[in-house]
Amino acid sequence: MAHVSTLQSLIAGRWLGESAAVPLHSALNNNVIYHTHAEKIDFEEAVTYARKTGVPGLMALDFQQRAARLKALALYLVDRKEELYVISHLSGATRADSWVDIEGGTGTLFAYASMGSNELPSSNVLHEGPAIALGKKGGFAGTHILVPRGGLAVHINAFNFPIWGLLEKFAPSFLAAMPCIAKPATATSYLTQAVVRMMHESGLLPEGSLQLVIGSTGDLLDRLNGQDVVTFTGSAATAAKLRTNPNLIAQSVPFNGEADSLNCAILAPDVTPDDVEFDLFVKEVVREMTGKSGQKCTAIRRVIVPDHLLDAVGARLRERLAKVVVGDPSIEGVRMGALASKEQQNDVAERVATLSKGNEVVFGAADGFNPLGEGALDGSFFSPTLLMCRNAFGNDAVHDVEAFGPVSTMMGYSDIDEALALAARGKGSLVSTLVTRDPKLAARVVPLVAATHGRVHILEREASVDSTGHGSPLPQLKHGGPGRAGGGEELGGVRAVRHYLQRAAVQGSPTMLAAVTGEYVRGAAVNESPIHPFRKHFEDLKTGDSLLTHRRTVSEADIVAFGGISGDFFYMHFDEIAAKESQFGKRIAHGYFVLSAAAGLFVSPGVGPVLANYGLDNLRFVAPVAIGDTIRARLTCKRKVDRNRKDVFGVGQGVVAWDVQVTNQNDELVASYDILTLVSKRE
Repeated sequence: MAHVSTLQSLIAGRWLGESAAVPLHSALNNNVIYHTHAEKIDFEEAVTYARKTGVPGLMALDFQQRAARLKALALYLVDRKEELYVISHLSGATRADSWVDIEGGTGTLFAYASMGSNELPSSNVLHEGPAIALGKKGGFAGTHILVPRGGLAVHINAFNFPIWGLLEKFAPSFLAAMPCIAKPATATSYLTQAVVRMMHESGLLPEGSLQLVIGSTGDLLDRLNGQDVVTFTGSAATAAKLRTNPNLIAQSVPFNGEADSLNCAILAPDVTPDDVEFDLFVKEVVREMTGKSGQKCTAIRRVIVPDHLLDAVGARLRERLAKVVVGDPSIEGVRMGALASKEQQNDVAERVATLSKGNEVVFGAADGFNPLGEGALDGSFFSPTLLMCRNAFGNDAVHDVEAFGPVSTMMGYSDIDEALALAARGKGSLVSTLVTRDPKLAARVVPLVAATHGRVHILEREASVDSTGHGSPLPQLKHGGPGRAGGGEELGGVRAVRHYLQRAAVQGSPTMLAAVTGEYVRGAAVNESPIHPFRKHFEDLKTGDSLLTHRRTVSEADIVAFGGISGDFFYMHFDEIAAKESQFGKRIAHGYFVLSAAAGLFVSPGVGPVLANYGLDNLRFVAPVAIGDTIRARLTCKRKVDRNRKDVFGVGQGVVAWDVQVTNQNDELVASYDILTLVSKRE
């Protein structure tokens, strides 16, 4: 990738920017490395392009196809990741820091591609069922659907993760068919521009699905409407300012905020210095202080420990921090790099000065801070700094002031209730860690901590073998927090995709609901034909294709044989006296026999398009089946999902969910479930 000293915005499908404006500096030595561009962006053009070109382009694909594009994009970026590592080095990041940003970003794309493929339909309507009857005669029902909003998403990101910050918002909004206008923080926007160039050059993104703003957002927010969404990551103060934009308020534009917060780690009173958990706690705090030079919205800012262990924890932390080598990450042995800019360095220094008032400095610049590297004294390096607050209930600053760097403050508590009170003083945080060996204590503490924290990480020896750590948001789980943390949610699996979709209630007959949702709704009209549904290829199947089977009368021999095969001799099936005294008043068949018997009624045993049954969903045994009862089954094609995959022979296949209803001789429902099958396409 050619080095372009003047950064460019990607607006309306073209790169904008030739004249240099604001200089951007290397975090390692303060040398000028890039400039923002001086040309003004026409945000009306950007918004119109997103609406007129981006939305139709994304809507031409369905959820499954967009998921496939995300996977292809992730593979494309992984092949070019080393180019990004070279540029990331300029931000002061170590290889490990850059890994979190670069490969954490592509990993998020992979995760959303997988979740989209597994959980979303091959359409642009997501049914949020089940449908519910709204009348006594069965002709009127209601359900919910989620559909693309038809608007655009403005993503405003922080400086600390220029790639991951972009991709963790882009992935769910892309799946939701929302074109994005991304605005990275200026200080590290050169890295965001690099990855956006790659994404643009890949040819995998429909035109208009991603635009990039280098510099100010100007009047962009004033041009949005209620179909659009704004997401923000950064300081609580900036989040508050953006949230109150008059146009966003007037147009009821959804605003999702994720703000820096005073996250905490609590060492529970059951842990002693001799426990493995004590060392795990110390390691976690040091890792969160020094990883990304402490420039993480999830970093541990408050270290909450029992009063009697304050000095012991402080000594162990000091010992570990003294071993951390700071400097240019290209130098062997360096474990912590620089802050992102001189402005950030000055800001952290000012906040440390505030936090130091009335508190002790357990470890800091006076303990031999000497960053390695040519020009390092001009760089944006900052010493790991650990403070001790012995009166945490009388010092508001430690709960209100965040130094966004390698800075944490220790504070003590006398009992677990005091620890909980200190945790809550953060006024809402993204994440907390509880280190304990006691499951009962965790069961008591976690629900209380969860009231003011978006994520609770429980750490002990068993979890430590796989734990991704306090500061690592995962695409499958919620990332966000209440109060000061912004009150929003990012990530969280398909939940995050739903944030960008519009939910609507739909009412009508079951037949109409089935047509709208693309799923068979019980009570809807069915299609019965002489061809067994299991004999149809994926393309030929239609939702609503149905088979009503012949009947089978259940005998005592059936129950005895099934008990012998399964080893299930539960008294309700075999003890005549006990069964008579039960609520059923007689012996009944095994529920799993009913399930098996129903399969025998509806299968088409010969070789055909149905390849495999790989699961059951929503299984319910609704009513008992007694000896002498006669059952039958209705099998109906409920849902088709074309995952655009082929088998080892190159033959395409899709996923079909079948609705199964098993009834007795009185047409009463006795069992209900969905079967999931792989069905081949025509060769």
